[in-house]
Formats: sequence, C-alpha cells, structure tokens
Amino acid sequence: MTTTSVAARRGVLADLIPGSVVRNALLVLGGAGLTGLAAQISIPIEPISPVPVTAQTFAVLLVAAALGPWRAASSMALYLVAGVAGVPWFASHTSGYGFPSFGYIVGYVAAGLLVGELARRAGDRTPLRTVGTMVLGNVVIYAFGVAYLAASLGLSLPKAIGEGMVPFLLGDAIKIALAAGVLPGTWALVRRFTGK
Repeated sequence: MTTTSVAARRGVLADLIPGSVVRNALLVLGGAGLTGLAAQISIPIEPISPVPVTAQTFAVLLVAAALGPWRAASSMALYLVAGVAGVPWFASHTSGYGFPSFGYIVGYVAAGLLVGELARRAGDRTPLRTVGTMVLGNVVIYAFGVAYLAASLGLSLPKAIGEGMVPFLLGDAIKIALAAGVLPGTWALVRRFTGK
C-alpha cells in the first residue's frame, strides 16, 4: 500500500507529499508564511471594532486542515513567536504583542491543533463535515480573541462579543463556504488520481 493511498484514507493533504523532516519543516514555514501574507489583506473597521477584517482566519483554517494537528500548531506557533519577536507579518505589517487583536493570534495555535486533528479524522472530506470543522475552529479563535479583547480594553463580555465577534460573522460564513468547496474538492481530485 502506498503512502498516497494511506493518506487518502486517513490523514491530511500534506501527508500526500513525500518526505519527512525537511518536508515537515518546509510545510510549517510555508503555513506561517501564508498566514502572514493573508494578514496583509486587512481592512480597518474602527469605530465598529478595533480588530481589522483580514484573510488571516481563512488561511489559518486551511493551513490547519491541510497540515494536520502538529504541523499546523507548529506553523501557527512560529507565526506567533516570529511576530512577537519583530517579523512584521501581523495585520498591516505590524509585529509585537499587547494590541487588542493579539488574542486571536494566540487562538490560531489552538485552532490549528483542533482543526488539524478533525481534518486528520476526515473532517474535511465532505462539505458538511468541512463546515462543522471550520465552525469549531472559528469558535476556538473567537474564544481566545474575545477574551483577550475584553481583558485588554476593559470591556464587558457582551461588549467584547459585539466588537470582537459580531462584525466578523458574515465574513467568516463566506470563508467557511469557500473552504467547504476547496477542501472536499481537493480530496475529490486526490481520489480521482489515486483511485482510493
């Protein structure tokens, strides 16, 4: 049984790429880089929210589903640590920590782990499963992001939800719909070419 057929039955898309340590290192670095690139698609929406609209969460969730739990969590941890250390790849070419949206970035690590594990268990193979996986990933990101937003700005929980989650729900629904097409579609191509 080939590596491709094993990965096609249980695993994530990254498992289809031959290699080991070097492959994993490149995938982790690539996932962090893609997230940093997506963060530059940033639209400020003040005074509605101090948190900008970005393509980051879409990248985080796709990276997590494609890489699996440990590579995705490592990729998001690299994104977090490098950004705190000064790499200007947070939204709008910023870096550092302590800004109101920092909690979302911390949540990316946990979401990477959860979404990656769900994808490893075939949570990205059908549109319905993909929607469920992506919704859970968003919930984790919001849990960290809204809590940090409330603490950093001294907001009540309802106010933090109103500023840190509600304005983004429609955009996240669109991103989830895109993922529900992209991921199962990719797996359909894998099945077509591998016969599994």
